[in-house]
Amino acid sequence: MEILMVLTSHSQLGQTAEKTGFWLEEFTAPYYVFKDAGASVVLASPKGGQPPLDPKSNLPDFQTESTRRFEQDTEAQAQLAHTQLLSEINASEFDAVFYPGGHGPLWDLTNDQNSIELIQAFDRTNKPIGLVCHAPAALKHVTKANGEAFVKDKQVTGFSNSEEDAVQLSHIVPFLIEDEFKAQGAHYIKGTDWQSFTVRDSHLITGQNPASSEAVAEQLLKLIQS
Repeated sequence: MEILMVLTSHSQLGQTAEKTGFWLEEFTAPYYVFKDAGASVVLASPKGGQPPLDPKSNLPDFQTESTRRFEQDTEAQAQLAHTQLLSEINASEFDAVFYPGGHGPLWDLTNDQNSIELIQAFDRTNKPIGLVCHAPAALKHVTKANGEAFVKDKQVTGFSNSEEDAVQLSHIVPFLIEDEFKAQGAHYIKGTDWQSFTVRDSHLITGQNPASSEAVAEQLLKLIQS
């Protein structure tokens, strides 16, 4: 069982002086779901090497069992420090792909041609695709075989407008995932803010927020195993 995890390489929060990147728990929780199931996990990012960590995600309030486990896991830390270049990844070598969130993907993975083509390759071969929180932004420019928006007529979720308002970044982000999906003709669904909520449409699984990361990973595993 070979699983690819794609992380952001973007570290700047819009035009602010603040930093962003990937959200720690959205990486660690799925990573250990996969590893504990015996999967081989490959990490990749647009620029390769160490992906930028959103510093807020490393604050005490956001520590979980999986983040504490990662702090003690030198092997996982070394793997994260040396992510492969996304441009060198071959989708045919993997059984599924998972995208952790954080605000970073809104800027780079959304527009990264390698990421777009990778998702399309997984879709065309009916392989499971999982994205959580802000990572569904990576679907913005993905298209179906007929050229239509990938999310059109699909049931999807992702970080909601109300959650973006709550973290006071609605005017900082380049677009709002909920609005973008609705504009593209998707059936955007959301649950209660900050509570685990996932949506599956065929081989696509999306999670609304950080609390959803483990659930998306578990559903992805079930899809692979079925």
